[in-house]
Amino acid sequence: MLSAMQDRGFRWFFVARAITLVTGSMSSIALAFAVLQVDNEASSLSYVLAAFTIANIVFVLFGGVVADRLPRALIIQSCYVLDILSMGAVAVLLFTHTATIPLLVALAAVNGASTAFVLPAMQGIIPQLTRPENLQQANAMLSFVRSAVTIGGPVIAGILVTTAGPAWAMVVQVVGWMAAIPILAMVKLPPPVGDGRFSLFADLRTGWTEFWSRSWLVAVVLAFMVMNAIHVGAWGVVGPYIAKNDERLGIAGWGWVVSAEGVGVLLMTLVLMWVPLKRPLRMGMIGISLFAIPLTMLGLNPAVVLVAIAAFLAGAGAEVFSTGWNVAMMENISTEKLSRVSSYDMLGSFVVMPIGTLVYGWLITRADPAVVLTTSGIVYAAIALATLFVPSVWKMGRVQAATARS
Repeated sequence: MLSAMQDRGFRWFFVARAITLVTGSMSSIALAFAVLQVDNEASSLSYVLAAFTIANIVFVLFGGVVADRLPRALIIQSCYVLDILSMGAVAVLLFTHTATIPLLVALAAVNGASTAFVLPAMQGIIPQLTRPENLQQANAMLSFVRSAVTIGGPVIAGILVTTAGPAWAMVVQVVGWMAAIPILAMVKLPPPVGDGRFSLFADLRTGWTEFWSRSWLVAVVLAFMVMNAIHVGAWGVVGPYIAKNDERLGIAGWGWVVSAEGVGVLLMTLVLMWVPLKRPLRMGMIGISLFAIPLTMLGLNPAVVLVAIAAFLAGAGAEVFSTGWNVAMMENISTEKLSRVSSYDMLGSFVVMPIGTLVYGWLITRADPAVVLTTSGIVYAAIALATLFVPSVWKMGRVQAATARS
């Protein structure tokens, strides 16, 4: 079950990633309530989330080029330093009661720009660290840690925010990033392809050609342009707003809901360590469509138990998609181009998210939340399942050698 850990490079990367996942598991919830603490308006939260996403969009293509041309571990380390500075600044502002929405927007933008380099580098580094037959297991193991910490992290964050304040969650994240940097130095990779010199536009053109030539890739990314806008707006903006202002849910209850989603992911990662996904995209898109259930339930009846059960199912489905998508990308795209192609995937998936946060921040003040959320759930499910009509999505299987050894 742990054959991926036999690869030395993956072991060190896994440890570093696990530390950042553990310490950062509280930060997203803490940041949301930090913003609402400064200004109890859903629109203010939407501005901060939009700033993060816009910065990510602006820099992600350049991040993909850099990650294909320079040492990926070094890129991740450098970005962690930037994250330490930005998250540390947020903590200081909160501790000193000098935080303002414009300052939080600016720091979120810095963090978003850093993430634009980290994500393509992480996507490209995994195939360099483990054997092809271990790709699904390696991705499932990383998801296992991510889901394990999100089970307890949001609950602890909810308690910490309501007792000590959100600044302490930011401090925990900073400590984790500081610990991960020297561990990543132990990851040894082959030198990048080429002589280190690159032409930005030529490399971007190569990445675009690789991206556009695959109908399955284009279809899923186009679907997620809308689905992610719904997710970040309805779940990321409306969810915390309802939690803070509806007694049926509450801040602590929202932590339990997010944790239930993590339990669903956790259990599914255990399954995927043993069971190979022979049709990764088909099963993945069916799985991700389950997110429509908690989204609709949040609008109809935001009771903790009901929404948590629905979130559990959505978490299991999301993990099927996440692992299936990563395996499909890593098996069908060459390692030397993977970060660039991934950056186009991220750009397409994220580009409408700022609009989603702003639109939902506006909608929640002018429309019935039940109507907004239930309609969003229906649209989300319809788009996810529509991708199954694309033949390459429905029919894609695993690379034969990898499937045989999984």
